Amino acid sequence: MSETHHPPKLANTKLPTNVSKLVDEAKNLYKSKLAYLAETHKPPAFIVCAPGRVNLIGEHTDYNDGYCLPMAIDYQVVAYGTGFVHTGKGSGPTTIRLRMISSQKNDGDDLVEERKLAVNALTPPDETTPKSWTNYVVGTIVQYVPDLPHEGCTLDLAISFASDVPIGAGLSSSAALETATATLLECFMHDMAFSATSSGDIKRERAIRCQKAENEWALSPCGIMDQYVSSAAEKNNCMLLDCQSLEITQIPFKQAEDTPAIVVANSNVAHEIADGEYGKRRRECADAVSTMQNIPLYHVLSLRDANLQDCEDAREKMGDIIYRRAKHVVTENKRVLECKTALKMGLWDRVGALMNDSHASLKDDFDVSCEEVDLLVETAQKVEGVYGSRITGGGFGGCTITLVKKDKVEELTEALKGAYKAKYDKECDVFVTTASAGARVLAVDVDCKPH
Repeated sequence: MSETHHPPKLANTKLPTNVSKLVDEAKNLYKSKLAYLAETHKPPAFIVCAPGRVNLIGEHTDYNDGYCLPMAIDYQVVAYGTGFVHTGKGSGPTTIRLRMISSQKNDGDDLVEERKLAVNALTPPDETTPKSWTNYVVGTIVQYVPDLPHEGCTLDLAISFASDVPIGAGLSSSAALETATATLLECFMHDMAFSATSSGDIKRERAIRCQKAENEWALSPCGIMDQYVSSAAEKNNCMLLDCQSLEITQIPFKQAEDTPAIVVANSNVAHEIADGEYGKRRRECADAVSTMQNIPLYHVLSLRDANLQDCEDAREKMGDIIYRRAKHVVTENKRVLECKTALKMGLWDRVGALMNDSHASLKDDFDVSCEEVDLLVETAQKVEGVYGSRITGGGFGGCTITLVKKDKVEELTEALKGAYKAKYDKECDVFVTTASAGARVLAVDVDCKPH
């Protein structure tokens, strides 16, 4: 390994109000439900956080080796945990014992979940296994097994989670949970973490492991964007991600008087990418590549390599649906790269126009929007001072992202809430966010004893 792993430096600034509240919530949950482990789980406890994300532009491009431009948001998953790694304990197979509890479970149950794993018998769940938030945690920890000795080692963790990232809103609550779990685990593994890889980029390797956890243990066919931005985002920056090389470039979200506000509206239409439509889109994109190669267009190894002429050349053989899927990915990649330049130059009108075009493509060519989200986008686009608005995330519900002049935020919020209430007689949640930092260690707590 080319880089020795050390946990990130502790945050040395005052925590935002919402994060401070989550820290207290996770700490209190641990002390009320997990402090019975005090005899074996000695202080200190580590406290870490990992953010959710919005994607400014570049949707359904990550699993096509393309480009995307996400940013971390202010909403976080906080993990508070104790544990230990003991090595040299005999010749039996290495074992893992986990105790975990979350304040944000859908069922409202506050029971401690416990899992015991032997590294020689790790079997991911299948389609018949009931879905559980614990699969994201267990799956993430399993990705670090190659870093542990195969024999005579015990990994024991007790973790409480608190989060304000909305579940099912397309803001990557699952990626934030995975990334928080990974960051906490690394605190206890010390230099053992990433010892099985030659990669010197810890944030990238963490993202790869978290994506694999979601693919294999949550049976969700996501790309790598969500986990990567949760791991590697920088404050006041969008993160340009090349999903083929996995190289990232931080693009400043210019902090100036004319910098627009970032407004997110949650339709509260549940978004679940593990359901069939997301996987269907992935297969349709793969079909597009296969058809192009049979033309033959040998240079097209993924849709990232294709251009609009390639789409036209293969249109008859692809059929209308596959053609439109390919067209979206090709044009979306182009929009991302143009948006990068516009961001650097502070050309907010152009950034907004690209966002509007992206939504139209996602709606008409990729078929991943829905009536409720379209209403929010169309309402926003009519408000004075709005530069652009689009669906964000995998689609099929979830959230919109809008760039708007700062003095028009209140007007936009009222318009969104009013239109949504009038049409559907239900509320949509609207909030302003900033481009936040990625996963980090917040504090070390030496007082993790019971109340």
